[in-house]
Amino acid sequence: MIPASIPSPAESVWHLGPLPLRAYALAIILGAVLAIWIGERRYQAKGGRAGLIGDIAIWAIPFGIVGGRLYHVMTDPQLYFGEGRDPVDALKIWEGGLGIWGAIALGAVGALIACRRYGVAFWPVADALAPGLLVAQGVGRLGNYFNQELFGRPTDLPWGLEIAPQFRPEGFEQFTTFHPTFLYELIWNLIAAALIVWLDRRYRLTHGRAFAVYVMLYTAGRLVTEALRIDTVNHIGPFRLNIWTTIIVFAGGLVLYLWARRRASEEPERLTRGEDTTLTAGEDTESA
Repeated sequence: MIPASIPSPAESVWHLGPLPLRAYALAIILGAVLAIWIGERRYQAKGGRAGLIGDIAIWAIPFGIVGGRLYHVMTDPQLYFGEGRDPVDALKIWEGGLGIWGAIALGAVGALIACRRYGVAFWPVADALAPGLLVAQGVGRLGNYFNQELFGRPTDLPWGLEIAPQFRPEGFEQFTTFHPTFLYELIWNLIAAALIVWLDRRYRLTHGRAFAVYVMLYTAGRLVTEALRIDTVNHIGPFRLNIWTTIIVFAGGLVLYLWARRRASEEPERLTRGEDTTLTAGEDTESA
């Protein structure tokens, strides 16, 4: 029997004595673990050092969390500053609110710093991480599910998501089921991750091309879910700020792909920052 709707979880926090276990944090942690595991397998398949992706993650993850929170606070300042608001809430990351654009940007800075410290080339690491990042972002959306946030417009489709009255935005109090954008993005991200793995095996996406494809695939799907969402955000003209950001980032991914494709045709890929060539663009590799 097909369910009439998808129920939302009754709880998003569980307590083990004085220790709160928050679904949002658990989803982020699980996503990070999967991204590291997938990236590690892919990087070793290129001939890279075992354990390097985990070492880089120690830098990239904190940078990414800070960047994600900064983007969220900077683009939605009305949620934390002004009359009736408590600026301290801007620090309460466990309550939700990470902008993926800031997380990617500052996370990449952290990864770049780590690559320089370990003497390895950045783009092979980014390519190895590309599908795992999509998996991590998809799993992280489960945190939105438990928090009953960032859902889409009202719908009576069988997979409509039930939202409790206290979480419904102003003007939508009379509706009970909404588009489960967390689920749409989760499914799309997993499909996109599998597509990158397939494309990499078939065409050997070196020199940053796998990462560029990740950017373009993610933003293509995000444009759809962003258009469905009804949470309160700032607008520029007729569109939500995140829609403009999505378009700009997609264009950046396309430029990166074209640049990386030219580099791949001109020089072999190097895993280290020295002169040793450990992988060339024409060599067969096995990607996990």
